[in-house]
Amino acid sequence: MAKVAWIGLGVMGYPMAGHLLKKGGHDLTVYNRNAAKAQAWVKEHGAGKAAATPAEAAKDADFVFSCVGNDDDVRAVTLGKDGAFAAVRKGAVFIDNTTASANIARELYAAAKEKGFGFLDAPVSGGQAGAQNGVLTVMVGGDQDAYAKAEPVMGAYARMVKLIGPSGSGQLTKMVNQICIAGIVQGLSEGLHFAQKAGLDIPAVVETISKGAAQSWQMDNRWKAMMEGKFEFGFAVDWMRKDLSIGIDEARRNKAHLPAAALIDQFYSEVQALGGGRWDTCSLIARLNNPKAASKG
Repeated sequence: MAKVAWIGLGVMGYPMAGHLLKKGGHDLTVYNRNAAKAQAWVKEHGAGKAAATPAEAAKDADFVFSCVGNDDDVRAVTLGKDGAFAAVRKGAVFIDNTTASANIARELYAAAKEKGFGFLDAPVSGGQAGAQNGVLTVMVGGDQDAYAKAEPVMGAYARMVKLIGPSGSGQLTKMVNQICIAGIVQGLSEGLHFAQKAGLDIPAVVETISKGAAQSWQMDNRWKAMMEGKFEFGFAVDWMRKDLSIGIDEARRNKAHLPAAALIDQFYSEVQALGGGRWDTCSLIARLNNPKAASKG
């Protein structure tokens, strides 16, 4: 059992912290910007305690986790007023599960190194369902020694944890993940739209092609929702646009060419214009079909 601090109890962080308590058996202190949510987490789990600030949560912890919104949020809970970095003890490990930029990861890695503790950028994939079920994939950047300490702890909420490379590598890998997902969802949207227009038996088509090279997680789990126009599942269009913008911005620096990702990002802006900012990312099909027929879930 380790002493663990958790910062950020959103749709991902709330269940992830719960797994550290229930499956990992760790001693949890939680912090959330909305203090009532931290108190609700403690009440629901009947254990742990809520802290008033990130620094209070991080004090004396062996491992400090954060899962917040974006670069600005990460910087605020680490380096801002009452930020965790002022209290993390030497030898501890700070693990950031936020999907953020590689730049902020490297900045915080350097700051942690100077203060004598480890820092890992460790964004996750698997969405809200993966967080709730404790089966996330975690892609990690940082030092081997910090990773070796933290990997068994992260295992409480993950089915796959992998050190990819030095600081920033986890965030860069998450960018790869989101670029690939965007392309797959757009391709599936177009394929199903075509099948509809061709008058095909969609369930029969999917049953057949999902046993071949066209198979994907998105096909297996989202084709029916796409056909029914029900997009209430989890990973929101707003979040995907945030993630794609991080990848596209990084591509400007590393000179990668992302024409399809940039185009699909604009397709998602059209979905937002339909009122679908909180729809699941499979809602790309809504801009191909009659938008009025798309349910908001």
